[in-house]
Amino acid sequence: MTTTTTRSDPAAAAPAAVPSEVLDLLARITGDEKHDPASHSTLDVLWVLHRYVLDVAPDRTDDPDRDRFLLSKGHGPASYYAVLAALGFIAPDQLDRVGSWESRLGHHPDRTLVPGVEIGSGSLGHGLALAVGTALGLRAQGRTRARVVVLVGDGELDEGSNAEAIALAGRLGLGRLTCVVVDNDSAALGWPGGLAGRFTVEGWDVDTVDAHDQAALRTTLDVTHPDRPRAVVARTAPRGGRR
Repeated sequence: MTTTTTRSDPAAAAPAAVPSEVLDLLARITGDEKHDPASHSTLDVLWVLHRYVLDVAPDRTDDPDRDRFLLSKGHGPASYYAVLAALGFIAPDQLDRVGSWESRLGHHPDRTLVPGVEIGSGSLGHGLALAVGTALGLRAQGRTRARVVVLVGDGELDEGSNAEAIALAGRLGLGRLTCVVVDNDSAALGWPGGLAGRFTVEGWDVDTVDAHDQAALRTTLDVTHPDRPRAVVARTAPRGGRR
């Protein structure tokens, strides 16, 4: 059975593009550590999730029934910071000092310093396992409304912990868990049968979309299943942009 939910803004039409205001905020972040390709490859996904899909808000960052978003691909946080600024989680002028000594915005987001951030990222490859643990914790508490969405890169799925997390989530039927894989073909060895097949064989429901088609992203990210985790493979070019 498939259920379609629209959490944050049910009246909003499918978006056509990231607003220019968000792009202006992103342009305020400079420096070699900005990781432009990584940041731009995730911008559309981050905007659609936070503006249209996730049940999150600046005044509810401690609400136990909020949705959880985990950025595993944390080495390119510029787009994430720009989206958080656009939606009121952080002040826009903080973007001018990212990575500086006095800034709360580091080159990896820190959940103890940045409102709305759920994990402190670092070494790649751990976000999906953390998301599985978060989904299990919410289930144990009887909180069945909140979704857990994790954004990963295809390259970090080479880490062995992800193999365990994919298998466990499928076996336990974590229906409130969604894994968005921004896929730019950077995995070292690739995946026999394609990346989507890696999830499908473990019992996940999987869809593949263009990482920059916001209407398609909105449609597929709204979908959840009561008893199956969902993976969305968002395809992008190796240095960002449409394939």
